[in-house]
Amino acid sequence: MSTVEEIEQDEYQGAPASRTLEIVFAIVALAFAAGYTVLTTQIPLRREAAPGQLDARFWPMIIGITAIVAAIALLAIAITRPAPSREEIERIQPGGVRRVAITLAIVAAFIAAWSLSTVVLFGYRFEVFPFASALLMAALMFAYGHRRWISLVIYSVSVAAFVYVIFGMLLRIPL
Repeated sequence: MSTVEEIEQDEYQGAPASRTLEIVFAIVALAFAAGYTVLTTQIPLRREAAPGQLDARFWPMIIGITAIVAAIALLAIAITRPAPSREEIERIQPGGVRRVAITLAIVAAFIAAWSLSTVVLFGYRFEVFPFASALLMAALMFAYGHRRWISLVIYSVSVAAFVYVIFGMLLRIPL
């Protein structure tokens, strides 16, 4: 075997199996699912639903309960079975951890901006969501290597406008 073949074989070797990683992931998933489910009980209702009808909390609660069940199943599998091989998963690439940190910072800034709800400028009231979501998408695309500014602007603005029109204006879901 030549040195080039050894280097190529090492380069494409998958990540090692890790039972600890599987258990930690399942616990984190369970914590997020439980937190999400608790937050669904705090969704404000404009009016209470009559018996037998669905309200705004129903589908988020179903999603939360399903996530809890899935996380418990993951935890049970991680504890009772040996760790699965991860040879098809690539090792962490250079810059990958930095991109994850940048993504978390961008999402945190988006959540902080979205919590403002509305802003009054020059006597006009503006919804923050369309602007914040367009900036979120543009920033994430830029962080992951997209550099054409025309497509950054057009895609980000059009998707944010579509989401705002469908959910905010037509379905009247408060964003």
